[in-house]
Amino acid sequence: MHIWNATKYLKDVTLKKQCVPFHHYNGGVGRCAQAKQWGWTQGRWPKKSAEFLLHMLKNAESNAELKGLDVDSLEQIVPKPEEEVAQKKKLSQKKLKMQKLMARE
Repeated sequence: MHIWNATKYLKDVTLKKQCVPFHHYNGGVGRCAQAKQWGWTQGRWPKKSAEFLLHMLKNAESNAELKGLDVDSLEQIVPKPEEEVAQKKKLSQKKLKMQKLMARE
């Protein structure tokens, strides 16, 4: 999403023109008609969070101008989360001995 699209969306959220759909952690979240455009029924207008993110986007935009980057081509880049490797389960010494005995037989 371009930075100007993100700022427009966040300003609309603070003015309650567009909602933020709640897909996860949505227990007790009410329904709103504006969430239909996202294909969902539950949504809210988190004003405090939207204002904080607007402040962060303005800060990123001013940093880009200071470094001489093209502000119009700025996009929000979110790195993909790394998959965690499952840890091996710890077994007690008694269970290990039983497994060794079963393997011998």
